[in-house]
Amino acid sequence: MSLPTLDEQFEALEARMEELMALCTRLRQENRSLKDQQSSLVEERARLIDKNETARSKVEQMITRLKSMEMSQ
Repeated sequence: MSLPTLDEQFEALEARMEELMALCTRLRQENRSLKDQQSSLVEERARLIDKNETARSKVEQMITRLKSMEMSQ
């Protein structure tokens, strides 16, 4: 069994480098996509928190009015 020639070693190294560059590109794209998704989720969370706070406030107002009506009767 003979050792690979220098040209074969360089070709193998070049192929491996191309694989790594492709992986790096794919991971960079995936990272960008995940950051975009995270940003969207953070915005959605903020909207939902605001919506929840508005609903809570309205329910509290209704309870206060009902108690007021109950006491006036």
